[in-house]
Amino acid sequence: MDAATIAGLLADPARLKVVAALALGAGTIEEVAQATGLSLKDVVLAARRLARAGLVRRDRHDLELLTDRFGAAARAAAESAPPPAPLSDDPAEEAVLSAFVRDGRLVSIPAQRSKRRVVLEHLVRVFDAGVRYPEREVNALLAVWHPDTAALRRHLVDEGLLTRETGLYWRSGGWVDV
Repeated sequence: MDAATIAGLLADPARLKVVAALALGAGTIEEVAQATGLSLKDVVLAARRLARAGLVRRDRHDLELLTDRFGAAARAAAESAPPPAPLSDDPAEEAVLSAFVRDGRLVSIPAQRSKRRVVLEHLVRVFDAGVRYPEREVNALLAVWHPDTAALRRHLVDEGLLTRETGLYWRSGGWVDV
Protein backbone atom coordinates (compact mmCIF):
# COMPACT_ATOMS: atom_id res chain seq x y z
CA MET A 1 0.00 0.00 0.00
CA ASP A 2 1.33 3.43 -0.86
CA ALA A 3 1.04 6.72 0.97
CA ALA A 4 -1.28 8.19 -1.67
CA THR A 5 -3.75 5.34 -1.18
CA ILE A 6 -3.69 5.86 2.58
CA ALA A 7 -4.24 9.58 2.14
CA GLY A 8 -7.16 8.87 -0.17
CA LEU A 9 -8.71 6.47 2.34
CA LEU A 10 -8.33 8.99 5.15
CA ALA A 11 -9.82 11.80 3.07
CA ASP A 12 -13.23 10.40 4.00
CA PRO A 13 -14.25 11.88 7.39
CA ALA A 14 -15.91 8.68 8.63
CA ARG A 15 -12.87 6.52 7.83
CA LEU A 16 -10.57 9.09 9.40
CA LYS A 17 -12.64 9.02 12.60
CA VAL A 18 -12.57 5.22 12.66
CA VAL A 19 -8.78 5.17 12.27
CA ALA A 20 -8.41 7.82 14.99
CA ALA A 21 -10.62 5.90 17.40
CA LEU A 22 -8.71 2.69 16.75
CA ALA A 23 -5.39 4.48 17.20
CA LEU A 24 -6.62 5.81 20.55
CA GLY A 25 -7.55 2.35 21.81
CA ALA A 26 -11.03 1.44 20.64
CA GLY A 27 -11.16 -2.24 19.75
CA THR A 28 -14.70 -3.05 18.71
CA ILE A 29 -17.25 -1.63 16.32
CA GLU A 30 -19.34 -0.48 19.27
CA GLU A 31 -16.38 1.27 20.97
CA VAL A 32 -15.52 3.04 17.71
CA ALA A 33 -19.13 4.17 17.29
CA GLN A 34 -19.21 5.48 20.85
CA ALA A 35 -15.85 7.27 20.51
CA THR A 36 -16.63 8.86 17.15
CA GLY A 37 -20.34 9.56 17.37
CA LEU A 38 -20.85 7.67 14.12
CA SER A 39 -23.70 5.23 13.66
CA LEU A 40 -22.91 1.52 13.80
CA LYS A 41 -23.73 1.31 10.09
CA ASP A 42 -21.23 4.06 9.22
CA VAL A 43 -18.54 2.41 11.36
CA VAL A 44 -19.14 -0.97 9.70
CA LEU A 45 -18.97 0.54 6.20
CA ALA A 46 -15.79 2.48 7.00
CA ALA A 47 -14.18 -0.53 8.70
CA ARG A 48 -15.06 -2.76 5.76
CA ARG A 49 -13.38 -0.36 3.33
CA LEU A 50 -10.32 0.01 5.57
CA ALA A 51 -10.08 -3.76 5.97
CA ARG A 52 -10.30 -4.30 2.20
CA ALA A 53 -7.43 -1.84 1.79
CA GLY A 54 -5.35 -3.62 4.42
CA LEU A 55 -5.27 -0.93 7.11
CA VAL A 56 -7.62 -2.66 9.54
CA ARG A 57 -7.99 -6.30 10.58
CA ARG A 58 -11.63 -7.16 11.22
CA ASP A 59 -12.84 -10.22 13.10
CA ARG A 60 -16.62 -9.96 13.44
CA HIS A 61 -17.04 -7.04 15.92
CA ASP A 62 -13.35 -6.72 16.82
CA LEU A 63 -11.17 -4.25 14.92
CA GLU A 64 -7.43 -3.78 14.92
CA LEU A 65 -5.54 -0.94 13.26
CA LEU A 66 -2.51 -2.26 11.38
CA THR A 67 -0.20 0.60 12.27
CA ASP A 68 2.84 -0.98 10.62
CA ARG A 69 1.23 -0.28 7.23
CA PHE A 70 1.45 3.47 7.86
CA GLY A 71 5.17 3.29 8.65
CA ALA A 72 5.87 1.09 5.65
CA ALA A 73 4.03 3.48 3.33
CA ALA A 74 5.87 6.48 4.79
CA ARG A 75 9.25 4.79 4.35
CA ALA A 76 8.43 3.80 0.77
CA ALA A 77 7.32 7.36 -0.03
CA ALA A 78 10.52 8.79 1.47
CA GLU A 79 12.70 6.36 -0.48
CA SER A 80 11.00 7.15 -3.77
CA ALA A 81 10.97 10.93 -3.25
CA PRO A 82 13.43 12.82 -5.42
CA PRO A 83 16.34 14.37 -3.56
CA PRO A 84 15.85 18.04 -2.70
CA ALA A 85 17.18 20.52 -5.21
CA PRO A 86 20.50 22.03 -4.11
CA LEU A 87 20.26 25.50 -2.62
CA SER A 88 23.61 26.54 -4.07
CA ASP A 89 25.94 25.48 -6.88
CA ASP A 90 28.92 26.00 -4.57
CA PRO A 91 29.53 22.77 -2.58
CA ALA A 92 30.76 24.66 0.51
CA GLU A 93 27.69 26.93 0.54
CA GLU A 94 25.42 23.95 -0.11
CA ALA A 95 26.86 22.14 2.91
CA VAL A 96 26.11 25.12 5.16
CA LEU A 97 22.66 25.76 3.71
CA SER A 98 21.60 22.11 3.87
CA ALA A 99 22.56 22.08 7.56
CA PHE A 100 20.44 25.12 8.43
CA VAL A 101 17.60 25.23 5.87
CA ARG A 102 14.93 22.51 5.80
CA ASP A 103 11.80 22.63 3.64
CA GLY A 104 12.34 26.31 2.89
CA ARG A 105 12.66 27.26 6.57
CA LEU A 106 15.66 28.25 8.61
CA VAL A 107 15.86 25.69 11.43
CA SER A 108 18.31 27.80 13.43
CA ILE A 109 20.44 30.89 13.01
CA PRO A 110 24.10 29.84 12.83
CA ALA A 111 26.23 31.10 15.69
CA GLN A 112 29.45 30.97 13.67
CA ARG A 113 29.78 34.21 11.70
CA SER A 114 31.03 32.62 8.46
CA LYS A 115 28.11 30.16 8.35
CA ARG A 116 25.64 32.86 9.36
CA ARG A 117 26.92 35.02 6.48
CA VAL A 118 26.26 32.20 3.97
CA VAL A 119 22.71 31.77 5.32
CA LEU A 120 22.05 35.53 5.34
CA GLU A 121 23.29 35.94 1.76
CA HIS A 122 20.87 33.21 0.73
CA LEU A 123 18.02 34.75 2.71
CA VAL A 124 18.54 38.35 1.48
CA ARG A 125 17.50 37.23 -2.02
CA VAL A 126 13.85 37.61 -0.99
CA PHE A 127 14.41 41.38 -1.10
CA ASP A 128 14.44 43.09 -4.49
CA ALA A 129 17.25 45.53 -5.19
CA GLY A 130 16.07 49.13 -5.38
CA VAL A 131 12.88 48.55 -3.36
CA ARG A 132 12.33 50.17 0.04
CA TYR A 133 10.46 48.04 2.55
CA PRO A 134 8.70 49.16 5.74
CA GLU A 135 9.67 47.15 8.81
CA ARG A 136 6.32 45.36 8.86
CA GLU A 137 6.93 44.04 5.33
CA VAL A 138 10.50 43.03 6.18
CA ASN A 139 9.14 41.08 9.17
CA ALA A 140 6.55 39.36 6.98
CA LEU A 141 9.20 38.29 4.46
CA LEU A 142 11.57 37.06 7.18
CA ALA A 143 8.82 35.26 9.16
CA VAL A 144 8.51 32.83 6.26
CA TRP A 145 12.06 31.73 7.07
CA HIS A 146 12.24 31.90 10.87
CA PRO A 147 10.11 33.24 13.75
CA ASP A 148 12.88 35.45 15.19
CA THR A 149 12.51 38.24 12.63
CA ALA A 150 14.20 40.82 14.88
CA ALA A 151 17.41 38.77 15.05
CA LEU A 152 17.41 38.16 11.29
CA ARG A 153 16.82 41.88 10.59
CA ARG A 154 19.63 42.84 12.94
CA HIS A 155 22.05 40.32 11.39
CA LEU A 156 21.16 41.43 7.84
CA VAL A 157 21.81 45.08 8.76
CA ASP A 158 25.00 44.27 10.71
CA GLU A 159 26.37 42.28 7.75
CA GLY A 160 25.62 45.15 5.33
CA LEU A 161 23.08 43.14 3.37
CA LEU A 162 20.20 45.45 4.30
CA THR A 163 20.35 49.13 5.17
CA ARG A 164 17.90 50.79 7.55
CA GLU A 165 16.93 54.45 7.73
CA THR A 166 13.81 56.09 9.20
CA GLY A 167 11.92 52.82 9.45
CA LEU A 168 12.62 51.74 5.87
CA TYR A 169 14.90 48.92 4.76
CA TRP A 170 16.49 48.22 1.39
CA ARG A 171 18.86 45.68 0.01
CA SER A 172 22.40 46.96 -0.01
CA GLY A 173 24.57 43.84 -0.36
CA GLY A 174 24.83 40.25 -1.45
CA TRP A 175 24.69 38.69 -4.87
CA VAL A 176 21.91 39.78 -7.21
CA ASP A 177 20.51 37.33 -9.73
CA VAL A 178 20.37 38.86 -13.22
